[in-house]
Amino acid sequence: MTLEEKREFFKKDRFATYKTGIIIEDAGENYSRCSFEITPDDCAAHGGVMGGAIFTLADFAFAVATNSDEKLTVTVSSNIEFMGLPKDKKLIAEAKCLKDGSRACFFEINITDGLGNPVAAVMSNGMHLGPMPGGKK
Repeated sequence: MTLEEKREFFKKDRFATYKTGIIIEDAGENYSRCSFEITPDDCAAHGGVMGGAIFTLADFAFAVATNSDEKLTVTVSSNIEFMGLPKDKKLIAEAKCLKDGSRACFFEINITDGLGNPVAAVMSNGMHLGPMPGGKK
C-alpha cells in the first residue's frame, strides 16, 4: 500500500483516527511514523497523559507498519515501558521491524514528544493471518 492508501484504509480505525486524532505521518514496508496532539481528554486526574493514550498510539503505529495488501497482521503481545513525561503537547510513535517471518513479526515502537524526548518504548509481536481482505493476492 502507498502512504495515501494506508491513510485511507486506516480511516476505518475510528477509535485511533477519530477519537484520539492520530495521524499517519509516514509509512512504508514494515515502518510507520504516527502522531497526535495531547488534549485534556487524554490526561489522567494528576494532569499527565494517560498511559492508555500512549499505548493506543504505539498499537496504531504497529498496525500501520505491519498491515499491507499482502499481509493481514494482528498483535499477539506488547510490552510498554514508560520512560518520561512529555515536555510538549505532541506525541510521536515510530515503529520499526526487528524481524519479519512468514507467520510472526517483531517490532520496536519508540514514543517521543515533539521535542525528541523519550516517553515510552514498546516491543510488540504480531501474527500474519494471511492476505488482507480485498488486497492484492
